[in-house]
Amino acid sequence: MRVEGQLVFNSIACILKAVLAGFGLAYLPRDLVATHLADGALIQVLAEWCPPFPGYHLYYPSRRQPTPAFALLVDALRYRGERSR
Repeated sequence: MRVEGQLVFNSIACILKAVLAGFGLAYLPRDLVATHLADGALIQVLAEWCPPFPGYHLYYPSRRQPTPAFALLVDALRYRGERSR
């Protein structure tokens, strides 16, 4: 398929607005578009090419002394992860 024109964005919100306005296809996080998929404003294409997203992972060197701010972030993420189980 030949496509005319090109849009370039640096914001996911702008990409979502453009795709909702009918400007083409977009590759966006599913949790961001779930309501639009449910109400029929968007449809998923190429589903077999979209592997499931297992979640975010945080890798950091455990041998170094973390900064206090980083230690708080890790503790908060651990707490949130334990609550969701």
